[in-house]
Amino acid sequence: MKLSRRTRAVAAVAGAASIALLATACSTNGSSGGSSDEKITLNVTTFGTMGLDDLYKSYEKANPNITIKATNIDTGGNALTDWKTKQAAGSGLPDVQAVEEGWLGQVMQVSDTFTDLSKYGAGDIKDRWVDWKLKQATDKDGRIIGYGTDIGPEGLCYNSKLFAAAGLPSDRDGVASLFGGKDATWDDFFKVGEQYKAATGKAFYDQSGFVWNAMVNQLPAGYYSKDGKIDVTSNDDLKKQWEKLSGGAAAGLSSGQTAWDWGKGKAFTDGSFATFMCPGWMLGVVKGQVETAGGDATSGWDFADVFPGGPANWGGSFLTVPTQSKHPKEAAALAAYLTTAKSQVAAFQAAGTFPSVTEAQSDSGVTGESDLTKFFNNAPVGKILASRADGVVAQYKGPNDSVIQEQVFGPATQELDKGTDGTTAWNDALTTLKNLDLK
Repeated sequence: MKLSRRTRAVAAVAGAASIALLATACSTNGSSGGSSDEKITLNVTTFGTMGLDDLYKSYEKANPNITIKATNIDTGGNALTDWKTKQAAGSGLPDVQAVEEGWLGQVMQVSDTFTDLSKYGAGDIKDRWVDWKLKQATDKDGRIIGYGTDIGPEGLCYNSKLFAAAGLPSDRDGVASLFGGKDATWDDFFKVGEQYKAATGKAFYDQSGFVWNAMVNQLPAGYYSKDGKIDVTSNDDLKKQWEKLSGGAAAGLSSGQTAWDWGKGKAFTDGSFATFMCPGWMLGVVKGQVETAGGDATSGWDFADVFPGGPANWGGSFLTVPTQSKHPKEAAALAAYLTTAKSQVAAFQAAGTFPSVTEAQSDSGVTGESDLTKFFNNAPVGKILASRADGVVAQYKGPNDSVIQEQVFGPATQELDKGTDGTTAWNDALTTLKNLDLK
């Protein structure tokens, strides 16, 4: 199982409001495409559901000398493989390369192969973003190599119909209180899961991998210590969370679903599980999966302003300009445009990607009604995500963070879901980590 922070699922379709936003976004910083009248093609590589497609069209309309050739790779994990292959070859990278938070550490090891966007006006717009987002894309020499797209504050998706059938509160406020509100813990989460299991005989969450990912992201230090060294075997916080996770699997709370598949969405509509870990960008995934399976807004899915263990961030991306680009100025201008406040509002409406630009977070296009709010029982998803973003601290992600997540703990969480006891699965993970000989 790959725990890529993006998905192959179909994105939510942008509403009419986002189309109107695109028209006004044309005049914002980054729309000039550079000073040259030369007709050029800018290659852009993204992954998953980033909500940028209509923005490309709008940019081309405002800049007739620019043609955008967009390539979208299904998952962040596959996008990493694509980037590493072309990076190693020294050719083939696009003009604008999307980079996922989980492998930003690898990019930072070769940051000199990316354009310093300060040469093209980054200093003039650096106040756009939340502080920690900009810092993540600033290398040790002070070079800004990426413009932030989204961040991934997490709330809890739950199926209100299934909760009601289990005799649990089903309204958003009641669900938030059920899990402990601002003081929600993972112990609360698994306790409610056991109540649900006892009442229904069914699993509580889709699979252990996503729950584990959320648990790890909340810790002061995940797979790496703050001094940049892999620290799994001696990380007591990790081991304690693993014990809770393995206890939940042993109690039958995991549905053991295949990540990024879910039976082509059927598991979201047939009652296979009742809760789901939801960073902002995952809301579009849930909607897309339900619709793929033939469901709609009446399926019962809702979104609550609560998360076990407190604030957590899962994912978020950056737009970079590799030095391989023959048009760095124009590429930087496009990246700047795609990360304006208005552009991020439009991307949110298209795919639920919560803005990293502070102005966009309070925009009515984020806080107001959208296709996503309608799908999630009129939940104020933008306001909830803004609430969940409060208190998020960016965790240090080492160069092989995503490798450990996918190749070490991906198989280990699958073991839990297949009935392996927690101690055995943990030791198997440590053996895999040792054999990989990562740094």
